[in-house]
Amino acid sequence: MKAYVVGVGMTRFEKPETRDWQYWDMVREAGTAALADAGVPYARVEQAAVGYCFQASTAGQRAAYELGLTGIPVYNLNNNCATGATALMVARQFVEGGIADCVLALGFEKMSRGPLGGGSGAGDFSTSPVARHYGIMAAAHGFEASPPTAQIFGNAAREHMERYGTTEAQLAAVGAKNHRHSVHNPYAQFQDAYTVDEILAAKTVHRPLTKLQCSPTSDGAAAALVVSGRFVEEHGLRGRAVEIAAQSMTTDTEESFASGSCIDAVGRPMSRTAARQAYERSGLGIEDVDVVELHDCFSINELLTYEALGMCEEGASGKLVESGATTYGGRWVVNPSGGLISKGHPLGATGLAQTAELVWQLRGEAGARQVAGARVGLAHNIGLGGAAVVTMLRRL
Repeated sequence: MKAYVVGVGMTRFEKPETRDWQYWDMVREAGTAALADAGVPYARVEQAAVGYCFQASTAGQRAAYELGLTGIPVYNLNNNCATGATALMVARQFVEGGIADCVLALGFEKMSRGPLGGGSGAGDFSTSPVARHYGIMAAAHGFEASPPTAQIFGNAAREHMERYGTTEAQLAAVGAKNHRHSVHNPYAQFQDAYTVDEILAAKTVHRPLTKLQCSPTSDGAAAALVVSGRFVEEHGLRGRAVEIAAQSMTTDTEESFASGSCIDAVGRPMSRTAARQAYERSGLGIEDVDVVELHDCFSINELLTYEALGMCEEGASGKLVESGATTYGGRWVVNPSGGLISKGHPLGATGLAQTAELVWQLRGEAGARQVAGARVGLAHNIGLGGAAVVTMLRRL
């Protein structure tokens, strides 16, 4: 049984502590918007998959209760930065497996200001779920005083530069592109354009990454209503439906750690495997894709993901972004929303915000950031620790 997205919604992504709201307010706003987009009342929803990282157990119920007290099962999910795509995947599996005809995927986050830590909770780093990943980094590069997540990705950037000749300007070109794209996105946390030189001149977070190449902490929520083909036909939703043509999740394997490289530890092998599986399952390839929303938590991860998705040869991603192939007028438009770097990154909401952007693009509803003639979209959402999810979306 096929699964379709028939409604999407999201809040604007906000800098933490700048808007007077709670996580349930975010979910009410995003969830209500998704239901209204589909024209489906909450009473028709049979299951809810809710993703978040920084709230207490059963926060998913507290949030979903804002939409209605119907007694449906609510599943709480946490897969680090891949949480939103995980919620979508659970919803899709319920529909494809015939368990439910209408499932709501929700993702939210209310975050604190400042950079993310290394996942060590109370401070005992040995208990961190990502201790092995940071151990790889420390063995190769040592451990500096910069924020841990920026450090491991920054060291992946250093390796890429040393191995392939990638330049700081090419890394900055990712940030410049995504900030430029966000100018037309009313949901984006930032809507300012910057030149490559301005991005290079910004404060260094962990060399070679500057502040304008790093995703910020954010508050926000996003939602997607996933339904069966039967539900689409019974409710006259064919004009709203976007098919989930395929979806794949992978986690770390020996390849993530055997090389001792930060490039592998931050997930390029996971992303490559997830993409290959999604292409095989959908019968589509990267050559069929028009628009991509990928996980640019740092500029280097966008370059690594180009390679993992097969958009270029290994090591050629710096030249690819520099050529203009991944913006309007190029072969693909990557992160028309502004991506995580400029749209923002509330962890639990990110994967579903990517879905919302692609659904709007494939329906031709993206306004000034519309990708002309877009029919196939790809979403890539990755969480260190690890999980990589690739989703292929196709307009009927």
